[in-house]
Amino acid sequence: MASETVFTYGAPQLKFGPGAADEIGYDLARYGARRALVVTDPGVAATGAPQRVADAMKDYGVAAAVFDGVRVEPTDESLRRAADHARATGPYDAIVAVGGGSSIDTAKAVDLLLTNGGDLADYLNPPVGAGRAPAEPLLPLVAVPTTTGTGAESTTVCVLDVLELKVKTGISHPALRPVLAVVDPDLTVSQPAGVTASAGMDIVCHALESYTARPYDAFDRKTPEQRVPYCGANPISDMWSERALTLIARSLRAAVRDGGDARARGDMALAATFAGLGFGNAGVHVPHANAYPIAGRVRGFRPAGYPGDGPLVPHGMAVSLTAPEAFRFTFRACPERHVRAAELLAPGLERPDDPAEHLPRALLALMRDIGIPDGVAAVGYTEADVPDLVAGAMKQQRLLAIAPRPVTEEDLAGIFTRSLRLW
Repeated sequence: MASETVFTYGAPQLKFGPGAADEIGYDLARYGARRALVVTDPGVAATGAPQRVADAMKDYGVAAAVFDGVRVEPTDESLRRAADHARATGPYDAIVAVGGGSSIDTAKAVDLLLTNGGDLADYLNPPVGAGRAPAEPLLPLVAVPTTTGTGAESTTVCVLDVLELKVKTGISHPALRPVLAVVDPDLTVSQPAGVTASAGMDIVCHALESYTARPYDAFDRKTPEQRVPYCGANPISDMWSERALTLIARSLRAAVRDGGDARARGDMALAATFAGLGFGNAGVHVPHANAYPIAGRVRGFRPAGYPGDGPLVPHGMAVSLTAPEAFRFTFRACPERHVRAAELLAPGLERPDDPAEHLPRALLALMRDIGIPDGVAAVGYTEADVPDLVAGAMKQQRLLAIAPRPVTEEDLAGIFTRSLRLW
């Protein structure tokens, strides 16, 4: 077949800066909204930010109700509960997500199920679900991130755990992309250090994976109806990824060290937005595919700084744990991009004799400095778990197809095994 010659780019409208969240009522009124559902989790609700956002909408004639039942790291059960609540308390003509990626992803699922009906499983990515596309327009969705990391405010993806299968999967469709992303750095100041570190590593990997993704013109030519949001590395996504890595190099350590550092918080909010604009179009690959079973099969690990008391491996942490080994694996597909990414992420790092070690060393130094656990074993897994982790990662073919070189079960087994301990 002929090679692809076309790449696509999509993004929500963006409003960025301190105080931006106070203007959401004005923006919703322009969409004709009169009653909105604010979707958040208990931890963010406790800060008072979601209620303040809801109250501010009244000045523009928009009534708002707050749902604070989001589960951190959503499951199929928690998404169904949220949709049931929205049906029971509606109707609504707009959705506003205030929180981290869990709140934004929950809001996407609620919007989809309110407007298109059916069961959640109908829309899950194959082979886990049926991959059904929405047939009806969704309600306007405004995403207001309070954690600097997930990039969910820019993307077309909703991620969740399917409890019965012990696997993480998602829903992917352009209709899920929020119509407006409101990024207000003031809302991130209360984010605990552990959350800042984990979410920060999600930004890092978004930028690195989209930058090292299979180039868009390395795929077979698609017809217009076959085009998908994740089209591979392209000039526009490269630009966003490079800028995100520059901001991360300057400010992630500082934001973890001092949550009140306004410049660092602003940099990280902007880095999260830039990386989201990049990977939301290019895609992510091996570290994210591996993160799904690491988070989905968790048994007893519990991180500091997160609400609740159940076992949890936060998404950004899960992504980072195999990233050094994943980039050792992908290096030979595009050496110059891996070296360039390392230079942006760690400009002061001495260049190693083996260029394949440059990016892994940059990652490992950052991870140690901000308190990321020492490998997959540190969150409760052993070598005996590797086959199950590989099986879970292999289900993420939508992501693995974006990797710059083919990925086999044997390749993933090696990456997981070598990632049990990182230093």
